[in-house]
Amino acid sequence: MPFSTSWHTLLDNAEELPSDATLLTPLSRKSFRVTDVQEHRLLIEYGDDGGTIPLQRDQFETLFQRVQDAQHGFELDRLPTDAEPYATVLSLHPRFELDDREGTLTETEMSTSSPLVDAHDVTSETSDREEPDIPVYADALLLIDALERHDPTGLDGMGTPALVNLYTLLSDVQRNANDLRQDVRSVLLNRLHHDQPVSGQYGSVQRTSRRNRSLKDEDEVLDLLEGAGIDRERVTTVDTTKVALLKPSTGDRFQQSCRIQCAHLQIGSG
Repeated sequence: MPFSTSWHTLLDNAEELPSDATLLTPLSRKSFRVTDVQEHRLLIEYGDDGGTIPLQRDQFETLFQRVQDAQHGFELDRLPTDAEPYATVLSLHPRFELDDREGTLTETEMSTSSPLVDAHDVTSETSDREEPDIPVYADALLLIDALERHDPTGLDGMGTPALVNLYTLLSDVQRNANDLRQDVRSVLLNRLHHDQPVSGQYGSVQRTSRRNRSLKDEDEVLDLLEGAGIDRERVTTVDTTKVALLKPSTGDRFQQSCRIQCAHLQIGSG
């Protein structure tokens, strides 16, 4: 994709940002806003500084090229300090994925959203919040209060009642959080395509499938080995941790769910 096309897509997405949208630099985590979008540059302002800073088109093109040249993603720690906003703004483009946990900026074929863009200002967001009536929320508030009252880094010096309370609250949060996690998982499974990761502000998820295999009964394994020419009297035991998968030939009796690699069996000497 030529940069000119990507540049105009980036400008369009930047113009669609709400006026109170807050962005973060990926490494120093400084907040800033896009104040103006022009043909050859964008203007930004940091939250702690009223000065306007221009982000030039040619600098975006340089970063664009470096990301394309990087095979496993462009490492953000290679950016100069004053160039961090370029990475965040470039991630507004749906084909550029910024992973602030891995510290990379990658060109992708899938549409992604930037984890460092908050479409609403903090003050307007908190004014519309309501406390959810779910167990994990109440338990989490109690846990936060307990952690603030007692130093969790010095458990040896904590009294027994306080330890009991902390352990109980941790157990409650773990149980109720897992219940809510399973509910969220069920909804997500209906929305995700196989092997296509989707990113949010705090991470990404991907739908995968897993195939489980189970070992056959030991007597049946010994029968299979005997059929393969190994005397069962020479086999002292079947070590399940040493079982490996083999690709069977046509008609091979090992074509069942249990496939044994004889070299990894414990075989006696007589």
